[in-house]
Amino acid sequence: MKRLIAGAAAVVALAAGVALAQDAPFGMEIKARQGLMAYRAVNIGVLAGMAKGEMEYDAAKAKAAADALVYSGKVDQSMLWPPGSGNSGNPASTAAESIWADGSNIGELSGNYAAAADAMAAAAGTDLASLQGAMEALGGSCGACHKAHRVPAN
Repeated sequence: MKRLIAGAAAVVALAAGVALAQDAPFGMEIKARQGLMAYRAVNIGVLAGMAKGEMEYDAAKAKAAADALVYSGKVDQSMLWPPGSGNSGNPASTAAESIWADGSNIGELSGNYAAAADAMAAAAGTDLASLQGAMEALGGSCGACHKAHRVPAN
């Protein structure tokens, strides 16, 4: 567990360090949150690969990847999402301004991700069928947020 937390911290620190060189508004915050999303993508990739049969199911690796997703959801991200750090303030960001709008559902969607990550952590190390059963909710939670609050790539 310490390795997972240290790994997450290293990814965020690396992303933040790279961003120091950027002069664009909120460059450091954007790079840090993109680093966190990349960290999640790596772990989701492991789980999806197993679920699709593209890689052999390994209970220990599946549990480690799922646990990493849970931990990534527990990181205080408040400093990574300052108002004005969306795509209209810096085109390096794919965050839509809807995140900061009054009545935004971002909190609900973040809660849905946390619940799906918890369910995956409970299922992933059990067996392949359990992992596969938890994939839809996990992928759906990511997709719902991206659909509602991410500017489409050109």
